[in-house]
Amino acid sequence: MPGATVIDHPLVQHKMTHMRMKDTSTQGFRRLLREISLLLCYEVTRDLQLVDTSIETPVSEMNAPVLAGKKLVFASILRAGNGLLEGMLELIPSARVAHIGLYRDPETLEAIEYYFKAPADMNERRIIVVDPMLATANSAIAAVERLKQRGANNMCFVCLLAAPEGVQRFNEAHPDVPIYTAAVDEKLNEKGYIVPGLGDAGDRMYGTK
Repeated sequence: MPGATVIDHPLVQHKMTHMRMKDTSTQGFRRLLREISLLLCYEVTRDLQLVDTSIETPVSEMNAPVLAGKKLVFASILRAGNGLLEGMLELIPSARVAHIGLYRDPETLEAIEYYFKAPADMNERRIIVVDPMLATANSAIAAVERLKQRGANNMCFVCLLAAPEGVQRFNEAHPDVPIYTAAVDEKLNEKGYIVPGLGDAGDRMYGTK
């Protein structure tokens, strides 16, 4: 849909289907989440800048490309964001990490902050904000706002699933932050859950209710 880039790679879509199944085990859900996070990370970093550097192979010297600038920051919205974070760090282990602790008030559905820790030089780095679900978008909007307050100015948001309502609200709040997702589902229900969705990602990943 407008406002979100859907990563429709066949492997992503196949694994998403298995994550949606209600009888997928906690172990299986966690494994699939890690695998999808690698694929999502690959897609959202394809435009990273490169610079040539001189190296020596076993055969000869050459100029070869390496990533330019300061290292990336993965900003995880706790707790479910850590499922995406772990897989992405396997692909880019040198990345810095920020953690943003937010919980959703069950009555108002508003995001309430309880923890924030991030690198100091956020204005000099590209930041990939991760959370499996973009439902009401309250948590995502609040997290990006707090990162901007710390100087972040080059961000994108990555999730597994999004609701149309969440995409619209996030774009209205942060039109400068692109959204990448594996799927945009039908709608939100009266409890603020994505339909058909996959349930609560954090509960399914950690085996809690």
